[in-house]
Amino acid sequence: MATKADISEGVAVPTLTDSTISLKVNGQEHQESVAADVLLVDLLRDRLGLTGTKFGCDTGHCGSCTVLVDGLSVKSCTMLAIQADGKDVTTIEGVSEGGVLTALQSAFWEQHAVQCGYCTPGMVLSLTDLLSRNSQPSEPEIRRWIDGNVCRCGVYQNVVRAVESLISPAR
Repeated sequence: MATKADISEGVAVPTLTDSTISLKVNGQEHQESVAADVLLVDLLRDRLGLTGTKFGCDTGHCGSCTVLVDGLSVKSCTMLAIQADGKDVTTIEGVSEGGVLTALQSAFWEQHAVQCGYCTPGMVLSLTDLLSRNSQPSEPEIRRWIDGNVCRCGVYQNVVRAVESLISPAR
């Protein structure tokens, strides 16, 4: 944090200065000048126009702002943009390649795991992280993994079915 002398009182007053960060978002390099208090969700939505990352509760409880940072699911309303310096960030816009849905996204569609869609990006990214760690998760594991994603429409059972539809029968 930089300081600047307050001439009227001769006291050093802390001020926030912008920092330049470099990050890769959905495979594209970005250099952004951000204040120390800018949240990653705000950088993604307001500066980069990636509105698939939803701003929900502002407390990290609803999961609608979930993104992948270096492959790990993170609630972007709890992470400062400067913490993403040097990181690889994936939003829902960057999950599919060439407009083709991933197997998980297709399973969400086929199993009716989408209603209003507000929680869907966060759920997809959380579960993308889970499936990258464990391609054969049990039902309790799936439920634990989406525990931090609030769905007011109540599609949890369909979300579990969507993930289970991707699991091979031989366990």
